[in-house]
Amino acid sequence: MSEIQENNYDYDMTTWLRCCEKEIEKPLEGKISGNIPSWLSGTLIRNGPGTIKIGSTEYTHVFDGSALLHRFAIKNGIVTYQCRFLNTETFKKNKKANRIVITEFATKSVPDPCHTIFDRISSIFDPMSFITDNAGVSVYPFGDQVYAMTEVPTVFKIDPESLETLERKSLINKLVVCHTAHPHIMPNGDMYNVGVQLVQGLLKHVIVRFPYNVKGDMFDAAEVVIAVEPRWRFSPTYMHSFGVTENYFVIIEQPFALSTLNIVRNMVINKPFSATLAWYPEYETQILLVNRITGEEKRYRTDTFFFMHIVNSYEIDGKVIIDVCVYKDAKIIDAMYVDAIKNKDRYPDYQQWNQCRPKRFEMPLDAPSFTKIEAVLLADIGIEAPRINYDFYNGKPYRYFYGIGAGMSSKHARSIIKVDTLTGDVKTWRETDGNPSEPIFVATPDSKNEDDGVLLSAILWSNKDNAVSLVVLNARDLQEIARADFTTPSQVPNCFHGWYFPDPM
Repeated sequence: MSEIQENNYDYDMTTWLRCCEKEIEKPLEGKISGNIPSWLSGTLIRNGPGTIKIGSTEYTHVFDGSALLHRFAIKNGIVTYQCRFLNTETFKKNKKANRIVITEFATKSVPDPCHTIFDRISSIFDPMSFITDNAGVSVYPFGDQVYAMTEVPTVFKIDPESLETLERKSLINKLVVCHTAHPHIMPNGDMYNVGVQLVQGLLKHVIVRFPYNVKGDMFDAAEVVIAVEPRWRFSPTYMHSFGVTENYFVIIEQPFALSTLNIVRNMVINKPFSATLAWYPEYETQILLVNRITGEEKRYRTDTFFFMHIVNSYEIDGKVIIDVCVYKDAKIIDAMYVDAIKNKDRYPDYQQWNQCRPKRFEMPLDAPSFTKIEAVLLADIGIEAPRINYDFYNGKPYRYFYGIGAGMSSKHARSIIKVDTLTGDVKTWRETDGNPSEPIFVATPDSKNEDDGVLLSAILWSNKDNAVSLVVLNARDLQEIARADFTTPSQVPNCFHGWYFPDPM
């Protein structure tokens, strides 16, 4: 690890504002230092905003940038890099018009003289004609296929070798308005996700199953298995992720909610989706357990908090445990506005908007509904984008998780972090001018311990924007094993989430 400069603690938020101007279709070979483990053979695909500009127009929020896929292929000690834009309908329309013509999460489209108010009214009956399909947040395997997705009800099948966009799937008949960007993969290959669906004129949270062992397409066979009455009938809560255990789905209903009435109104007057969301600090956060078999529900109360990512959840000793990256409010959304990133000095509380802590909530199964529970701090450190040894420990008792340092002006900003949930011990890796992405765990073959494996993280550099690196760390002690450095023909922007696909044995 390079020497850390005391004045270089701020996470470089400007990496989110970089624009890829040239796709890389032919793989670039990286300059290797150290030794890539001989058993490490597979592909890491990541997803995130590729550009904040279309022509002379600029997106308002980081969430809105055109989806760009990044591919790191590892084989025989060699690492290659590619990147391509996801070929969505939104991307094609914007590119053709050379301006933003589709409204995004927080960006209002430039008025189109060809679309009248009557077109907007008709969008109520054909919402997909005006809703963005910019799936720029995560990548997941559905069976043996790879899909890019976000929280809008459209997913894209991609070629994991060329990154070519192969097929567009609309989930509008299964999930309406939004769904989480983090579905869960069950041991039998089934996928589950939580979304919002229109049921008898009212929006409800629905749990959707995508069955693996079916003839044909997992999406065509998708079914709503449980519908949950939201805490506020006309204002379902916003959630970016959810939890699953052996017997329960875990839904966190935070007081950050969307308005059903505003969704319809905003579609007509062309206001962005963010205008339908509001933070209500006077309300507590509630955690809802839903029995996976019976659909029976039980709610627990806790102090008000905001979250994006659940670390893990599991059952033990008559309790359901859920570990969460907790914020005191929803200001992290404001911190991702382009204006706030460019002019953070104008926002005196900006540093506080990024503060979060990993906390544990324990819910006794024999407690009555609406029992108040208190959070326990797992480690006094800001951490986000949490990852675990997912294949073996998702929904089960576990000990370790990994993430990136969250918060401004923290000595752990720009760090890759390992947290021991049993002891509270923390390990870190950090490189001067380096800005790591979420560390993805890959287990060693025939691993015996939970942390037997490596972490893969893409690193962007504050002192050079036409470059990216992939580091390989020992997951046990966070010592660097190897890295691959790439010089790229244009800027490499930051990205959100990814997935590692091992090569067939």
